[in-house]
Amino acid sequence: MQKQRSVAFHTLGCKLNFSETSTLSRLLEHEGFEKKHFDETADIYVINTCSVTDNADKECRHLVRRIQRNTPESLVVITGCYAQLKPQEIASIPGVDLVLGASEKFNIVKHLSELSKGDSAKICSCEIDEVTGFNASFSANDRTRTFLKVQDGCDYTCSFCTIPKARGKSRSDTIANVLENVKELAKTQVKEIVLTGVNLGDFGKGPEGNKKNNEDFLTLLEQLDEVRGIERYRISSIEPNLLTNEIIEFVAKSKKLMPHFHIPLQSGSNTMLAAMRRRYKRELYTERVAFIKQLMPHCSIGVDVIVGFPGETEELFKETFDFLHSLDVSYLHVFTYSEREGTDALNLKPVVPISIRNERNKKLRNLSYMKLQYFTQQHVGKQRKVLFEKYNKDGIMEGYSDNYIRIATPYRKEWANEIVEWVI
Repeated sequence: MQKQRSVAFHTLGCKLNFSETSTLSRLLEHEGFEKKHFDETADIYVINTCSVTDNADKECRHLVRRIQRNTPESLVVITGCYAQLKPQEIASIPGVDLVLGASEKFNIVKHLSELSKGDSAKICSCEIDEVTGFNASFSANDRTRTFLKVQDGCDYTCSFCTIPKARGKSRSDTIANVLENVKELAKTQVKEIVLTGVNLGDFGKGPEGNKKNNEDFLTLLEQLDEVRGIERYRISSIEPNLLTNEIIEFVAKSKKLMPHFHIPLQSGSNTMLAAMRRRYKRELYTERVAFIKQLMPHCSIGVDVIVGFPGETEELFKETFDFLHSLDVSYLHVFTYSEREGTDALNLKPVVPISIRNERNKKLRNLSYMKLQYFTQQHVGKQRKVLFEKYNKDGIMEGYSDNYIRIATPYRKEWANEIVEWVI
């Protein structure tokens, strides 16, 4: 009788990656693999990579070295964005056995059946233009909330971004299939679903990347709102030019869509937005925030911003800082620009020194802290609905209000995975 093989997963990067890792895990568990924690000894380690920043690449290499040191006989599989962008580079890392590109990650069962330790690293990939089709994914049993992938790929050409090269053209699931997945998730006592994608607002392009279903993101939200058994939905991130007034109005009147938007900005300077090849100006962003706050004063708004992009002078950075300072937003996700091979931003000058990039990052993170404190203070004494997570962290449990205020309180078993009326 063949010994049961064990597998451990580690995810780098975004919510989309988490949904795909969970799906890969279920595929292997269905085939009889035993799932282990990444810190435990396993026969196979799968690392689902990100490549948005240089740090994600470095972390992947660090993890492989750690596996080699602790369990040198284990098989190491690398998939995700880094694997698609630089398969040869990954294959050359000592200890890597299999590299799965974007078209092959969901064929992991077949590839593992043909893999043995000691051979040179096997690369299973193709040109990104050949990647079509849509693989539905969702996380399950990992968290209180579930990340549900409804869209993949991107047709935008932002000058700093490698994601279109890593994930291919924009393509989506069908609304019918999304609804089926949501109904299945409703049977598992999941309370909140986070809708994820690379460019969520572009939802509606079929698996081949073309508009033939006559579906869009607003229609998806309207139909999800009618599904019984799911109490909360959250939109992970949506581009400002695709966040229409109709979507905002629908979220404002919906009982299930949370009053929380995460809207990438990247820069508060129109000069920098043009250099980044973003599809809007800061005036549009101002309009979106104002309209959200007009309809939902309690709504949380998160912002992605990049510091140290080539050509960002002290004056242009101040423009971004002052713009964010003036906006009624709740928190910032601040990214320090890092050079990515194959992007047009590499040709832009002048390059901002690393020390100045880090200094600007710190300034915006301090601003984010103050924004979040102010937003939270506005809700002190008010009652919000909080979904508590099931984890007991040294006697403390955590949860998020509908408008994304983080709450920590002494652990109570009866509150785990429950929505509780809470006075902030």
